Amino acid sequence: MRELTFVTTDIEELLASCQKIVETELGYKLTRANPVMLLLKSLLSIIVQQRELINISAKRNLLQYADGEYLNKLGELVGVTRLPATAAQVSVEITLSAARNQATLIKSGTRISADENIFFAIDDNVIFNAGETTKTATATCLTIGEAGNGFAAGEICRIVDVQPFLLSIVNVDESNGGSDEEDDESLRERIREAPESFSNAGSEGAYIFHAKSVSPLISDVAVHSPEPGKVDVYILMNGGELPSEEMLAKVKDHLSDKTIRPLTDLVTVKAPVIEEYDINIQYWVSRDDVIYVEEICARAEQAVDDYINWQSEKLGRDISKAKLIQFVMNAGVKRVNVISPGFTATDKFTVAKIGKKTVRFEGIESE
Repeated sequence: MRELTFVTTDIEELLASCQKIVETELGYKLTRANPVMLLLKSLLSIIVQQRELINISAKRNLLQYADGEYLNKLGELVGVTRLPATAAQVSVEITLSAARNQATLIKSGTRISADENIFFAIDDNVIFNAGETTKTATATCLTIGEAGNGFAAGEICRIVDVQPFLLSIVNVDESNGGSDEEDDESLRERIREAPESFSNAGSEGAYIFHAKSVSPLISDVAVHSPEPGKVDVYILMNGGELPSEEMLAKVKDHLSDKTIRPLTDLVTVKAPVIEEYDINIQYWVSRDDVIYVEEICARAEQAVDDYINWQSEKLGRDISKAKLIQFVMNAGVKRVNVISPGFTATDKFTVAKIGKKTVRFEGIESE
């Protein structure tokens, strides 16, 4: 597709135009050595730069080219704002050193850590009644963004703010939900989908738009109505990850708002259905490329990983043998034999996930 321009920046065209105007005013033809011609050429660079700025400014009024604050302003026209960064959260179990005959308070803001760089704080005061020794609570990461995600159960256990009778605080599930500020591509896609949200009849596009508005970590959404009045919303996270129970609950709460959900719809938010597949391939390198064989093998291995990521980053993406061949051939191999997968069509609420991966380099072949 040809690059969009609003004003020309072609130097020869602009010089000819300027020369014609000046010659008309002066009443004689300008030679290449004429001082006036040299002055025009020196000014031409300024004119071209200004025209480049005009093109950039004009293009930023269009959704395809807008970025940063310009994209934010386009979003405001349809009621869409950039999603802010959020902090990760995790469920924790708090244990006292012994049962007491009176109530014990563990203060909100009590900090715990996994690595002394990332800290979590208890969200609310936790009160142990007499005789109780264990309670559950929610803790929020003090570092905004994705840095607080991915701490496995039991990792966040170092108590920073020691309190009387407090024995331990430990996370019971993996921390998640932290996200960086929404990037331009994600915001651009939501702005493009925003007109669907104007519907008051619960359109598929409206559900997709509102679900994506919960978190920039949501990369794809599929909507399915198994029967009249019932709506299943499937969400997929960045990197092809499955959503946590907390994320599913957040999306359902958002979609259940009376300004979003039609009264007749029973909405259920679900993780995608997993379609597992195996990869088993053999590949050969051309004898002409033998000196690059180590580099090509590394690229072939990376190509398979890139295919796996591509396959899982979108809902309803068919499992494609042809696409795998394309990825591996682009790495520079001479020939590839795909034993598995074949071709599998998937439903729009399904995500393909890798099972067993076998990649074998079989040697050198002549052309």
